[in-house]
Amino acid sequence: MDISDILSIQLYSLRGLGPLERQLDAAAAAGFRLVETIGSHLADPKALKAGLDRRGLAAPTGHVGIGDLRSDLPRIIAAAQQAGVSQLYMPAYPEAERGTTGASWSKAGAELGAIAETLKAEAIGLGYHNHHWELAILDDGRPALESFFAGAAGSPLTWQADIAWLARGGVDPVEWLGRYSAILTSAHVKDQAAAGITVDDGWTDVGAGILDWPLLWQAARDNGAGVMTVEHDNPSDPAGFAARSHAYLTQMTA
Repeated sequence: MDISDILSIQLYSLRGLGPLERQLDAAAAAGFRLVETIGSHLADPKALKAGLDRRGLAAPTGHVGIGDLRSDLPRIIAAAQQAGVSQLYMPAYPEAERGTTGASWSKAGAELGAIAETLKAEAIGLGYHNHHWELAILDDGRPALESFFAGAAGSPLTWQADIAWLARGGVDPVEWLGRYSAILTSAHVKDQAAAGITVDDGWTDVGAGILDWPLLWQAARDNGAGVMTVEHDNPSDPAGFAARSHAYLTQMTA
């Protein structure tokens, strides 16, 4: 398979470049043919689709906040369909809603699972994207993420594994990818800088950090990850990050 068919970049990584048009220019110039949107991009799906088409890009996946999923679902469905986004991921609950008990995380999983059922009827997938805080052990003796997935069991909710956040959360990413391979549909490809480096919030270009991306890439792919999405939460050089990460991954998978 040509890597361009599965390699994407989260446009959140390119927000520092300014307007969407500049972000799309940078993604295309770096060599990407796929991008992942954020919620605000669906405010004008016609402009988004036109911008993608002009550059030969597609956005098969996108992030959307829990607030929009709760209160504005018909608009989200219509916008995603118009823009060609067939798989959405909810990236994080607001800090005030991050429960402190296993029961609260199970309830959250059930809620998102029910929304996933509604979206499935519209031929749109819904998944959850992790950070590190869901790895905290709660009152039931389980990581919050485990309770969350238990609450969503039986629903079509999937998982986008942010592998670097798994590592930062102190768990073995490979073990977690295998544990939840049945629901894994995507992975965020992000790298962690060496200990003591705090510039760019401790993240770095993919391939320039401490994570074993040849191993992690294969583990993600073997366990069901389809779209592999490059991300950096706070790059000081967004366009350079995109270009260098794309070049590394292209060479790595050649």
